[in-house]
Amino acid sequence: MWHHYEGGALNIYVIDAKGKLKIHTLGKDIENGEEPQLVVKAGDWFGSKVKDENSYSLVGCTVSPGFDFEDFELADRHKLTESFPHHKDIIEKLTR
Repeated sequence: MWHHYEGGALNIYVIDAKGKLKIHTLGKDIENGEEPQLVVKAGDWFGSKVKDENSYSLVGCTVSPGFDFEDFELADRHKLTESFPHHKDIIEKLTR
């Protein structure tokens, strides 16, 4: 679960197992569609970027069950682009 603490809004890009991309805006301005918390489901790919590049976002992430590096996979640009070619632009922005 992502939590927004301070600063500007953070866009969180989530690609689910079916390949659907959803952009969530983590922040405190609920009246304008921002969410103070967000749950990303296990198995979904996600990346984030500060909405206003002249700002910062102080956020936190709580994981459950406990985090184990053996279960962690860092996104690979080439593999993600092969799996989700229709999201190539955003994948390239958020990966190396």
